[in-house]
Amino acid sequence: MPDVSALVERSRRGDVEAFEALARHYKDKIYSYICRTIGDAGEAEDLTQEVFVRAFTSVARFRGASSFQTWLYRIATNICVDTLRRRRRTEQHAFSLDEPLTTEDDAVEREIADASRSPQVLAETGELQQQVRRAIASLSEKLRTVVVLFDLQGLSYEQIAEIVDCPVGTVKSRLFNARVQLRDKLSSYVTDEA
Repeated sequence: MPDVSALVERSRRGDVEAFEALARHYKDKIYSYICRTIGDAGEAEDLTQEVFVRAFTSVARFRGASSFQTWLYRIATNICVDTLRRRRRTEQHAFSLDEPLTTEDDAVEREIADASRSPQVLAETGELQQQVRRAIASLSEKLRTVVVLFDLQGLSYEQIAEIVDCPVGTVKSRLFNARVQLRDKLSSYVTDEA
């Protein structure tokens, strides 16, 4: 494990290699958090890069009031919130797959990408995992953020409170409410013994 505080200090002084080491160290955690929060692996890759671009351009102003990891999660959370808001504003238009796509020059048949998964991915991804993902995705932004940060990313209440800018008690309350909603949504998959 790298000496994060030394790398942060070097990064604050403009050492690009030190920042690259920090990015390598935190990349998978940030990607996982974003992917679970927004539910799109491809978009999560782009947003993860955006997190580190923003962090790089702002690292000189990082004062250490929170841990560097917490600061990165805060940037990632803000990017996720912005992305989810943009999604809601964008209208989804339905169209017939049988109708040709009209261009300026001509009409062409629609080509739809094959969204099927490989046999290996299908074998690894069970029905319960899919249902849990759907249930988490159906939570409100505030509840989803807290449950992903605590249960999936393993952050403390205090770290989450800094990231989402609310009291620790609010984090605990949101986590409780998220778990109640998840239990209700997944009740057909959970036995009394579990």
